[in-house]
Amino acid sequence: MRVITEDGTEAVAVDEGSGPPILVIHGGMGDRTVWQPVTDLLRDRFRTVRLERRRYRMDLPGPVTMPQEVEHVAAIAAELDRPVLVGHSSGAVVALEALVANPGAYAGAVLYEPPVVIGPPLSADKLAAARAALARDKPGKALAIFVRDVVRMPAPLAWLAGALVGRHPQYRRRVGRQLDDNDAIDELGVRLPVYARLELPILLLGGDRSPRHLTERLDALERALPHTRRVPLHGQGHNAERRAPQQVATAIATFVNEDLARR
Repeated sequence: MRVITEDGTEAVAVDEGSGPPILVIHGGMGDRTVWQPVTDLLRDRFRTVRLERRRYRMDLPGPVTMPQEVEHVAAIAAELDRPVLVGHSSGAVVALEALVANPGAYAGAVLYEPPVVIGPPLSADKLAAARAALARDKPGKALAIFVRDVVRMPAPLAWLAGALVGRHPQYRRRVGRQLDDNDAIDELGVRLPVYARLELPILLLGGDRSPRHLTERLDALERALPHTRRVPLHGQGHNAERRAPQQVATAIATFVNEDLARR
């Protein structure tokens, strides 16, 4: 699916299956392929549309603002009949902002651990060292610093993630976009009072092995949203879309078939 947006750029997504539409917004450092294990389990019952996020498309210039990301979501959504938004990590923050911008365009949302700001910024001054490493053409080290200091992953796992990214050209190029992604969320500031005005049904997903701060952010969002339900992903962390796609697919399908059907 390709749609020209108001600013002349092209929004791109993969459109598969038939049934109630689900529009998926992937998280940081990813692309539209990351959620395919989940949508493969859904497309026999649903029309699944996986967005290629504007921020992580290297064919488009950066940096990318949050409104520009939302514009691409809205352009694809306009081709569908009030889709359910499914957002993961920073993609779930994009989903929240899309809901705020035009709530009537969507039937509801499934949000998997959005790192919303609930007090101090996500990074404060923690990205200086990461940007310095990126300036020295060391994207793997930059990502390791980001994952350790902002995502709060244990240091050995953070350095492993950085080492793996450093070996792959396509991921190396995305590290700067990941740092920009974090900055865009910080620029939003605390938006919980705005999200509290959303009247759409929203399902929250959270892994019981995820970093504690993500759980705390999900707690705050659950308290703020007026029409929400929460489903724990047992035995999972922040990447259940890859490690446990059946759990995630089941949660999404149940939400669409049961929660939305009651409204």
